[in-house]
Amino acid sequence: MFSFAPLKKPAMKKFVCSILLAFAVISVASAQKFAYVDTQYILENMPEYKSAQSQLDRISLQWQKEIEVKFAEIDKMYKDFQAESILLTDDMKKKREEEIIDREKTAKELQKQRFGKGGDLLKKRQELIKPLQDKIYNAIKEIAQTKNLGAVFDKSSDLTMLYTNAKYDISDQILENLGFTPASKSTDDSGGDSGTSPTPNKK
Repeated sequence: MFSFAPLKKPAMKKFVCSILLAFAVISVASAQKFAYVDTQYILENMPEYKSAQSQLDRISLQWQKEIEVKFAEIDKMYKDFQAESILLTDDMKKKREEEIIDREKTAKELQKQRFGKGGDLLKKRQELIKPLQDKIYNAIKEIAQTKNLGAVFDKSSDLTMLYTNAKYDISDQILENLGFTPASKSTDDSGGDSGTSPTPNKK
């Protein structure tokens, strides 16, 4: 028959303290209030964001046309070279081939500079959008502190939210804090269904 030795007093005291600490942590956690926002929805209801997007679209189109022109010129150079190659000496052929290769390399480098990872378009987007994101963050922080929220989650981020209750969505409050009228309020004021909040189409 097995018997267990009783816990020594220091061990028992440590065990009891651990249990009390665990209950304290659980109690504090359960007392915290949480909320969530949809930052993409908030951005799409900000006129500055729409203006920034339009500016980015114009810049992107301009740069794309610039690159297309360069590749069209290279294509013409190559076709001309093929048509004239029979009349060219080996040295002339080599020189023309090197010129085409250099022009193509330059065009690809420009394409990467404009649209590649960490390229000009991304930098321009950060330049235009980051100030808006900072404004949203400051508004979230202000409301979170006012409401004594323990955490605020972003519904539009990579965080997986399997279920959300609309009463914990403070996105419209953030918009009002920023001085904008939420889409849901605009719908209500125009005689729409006040029971639902329309969500703009995500890009």
